[in-house]
Amino acid sequence: MDELNLSHDFINNIKNSFEGDGVRFLANLPRLIGEACELWDLGDVQPVPNLSYNFVAFAKRGQDDVILKLGVPTPELNSEMAALKLFNADGACRLLESDEERGFLLLERLKPGRMLANLADDDERTHIAVDVMQNLIYRRSGITPPLQGNFIQLSDWFAALKKIRPKFDGGTGPFPKEIFERVESFLPELFADKDIKLIHGDFNHFNILLSERGWLAIDPKGVIGPARYEIGPLMINPWNSLSDGVNFRAQTKRRMSILSERLGWDQASILMWSTAHAVLSAWWDMREDGSGGEYPLWCAEMFSEIN
Repeated sequence: MDELNLSHDFINNIKNSFEGDGVRFLANLPRLIGEACELWDLGDVQPVPNLSYNFVAFAKRGQDDVILKLGVPTPELNSEMAALKLFNADGACRLLESDEERGFLLLERLKPGRMLANLADDDERTHIAVDVMQNLIYRRSGITPPLQGNFIQLSDWFAALKKIRPKFDGGTGPFPKEIFERVESFLPELFADKDIKLIHGDFNHFNILLSERGWLAIDPKGVIGPARYEIGPLMINPWNSLSDGVNFRAQTKRRMSILSERLGWDQASILMWSTAHAVLSAWWDMREDGSGGEYPLWCAEMFSEIN
């Protein structure tokens, strides 16, 4: 482990998220990297900065620059591979090779690789995000994704919110009662939407990169659900970028206007999906003692104040 110079944050993320499987993954990581290099004839493997929940590295395959991604084999990682195959490099980075059993992915390296989050003009960022979203979701409108199989179901994610009341003795704990009850009330309406697509699932400013082929998405979750959910992660990102409620509300209204105009979605549903995702994100971010999730809950409260 010391030879790879893995950060304590990365090690803790893997152990906390995957428990025993994560411990084994970390112990076997040098061997797994060697297997991937032998499998795909890779050299010059250099881990990227700020590893989070997968081992990701720059590598060489002959004269080509590529990205090697290794993760704990899970249904979620398989869903990512399946989504990349179906997207087929249209709006997303290209999947060059994969090994589901071992959790290996070999990906196109996007150059220059500038993140959308690094653009200063939020209107420009939002228009670019819509362009990429349309490529991912609607350009392949003739392709009906399988509703089962290897993909994550969005309804399963939101079913997790049913754990909140039992956890807090029938109450909502740190979740503002009025906002949580509002989300509970309108979720059936949101999931009645018939515009079901294969969506990215974590479509935010850090997962959209500039390449020689234009702006492309990386790291799709591969989720089957209403297409409008896709704007949820976008609306609360870049994460923690704004602390001024007035500016956040103005930015949110501007984003809603652009999304509605470009996609034909009514602003009420955009706001509902944004609020629902913020609450779900807070639940994911919350620790056992009920702490955490402050930023997405702050977003949810800001969304609730917008008319």
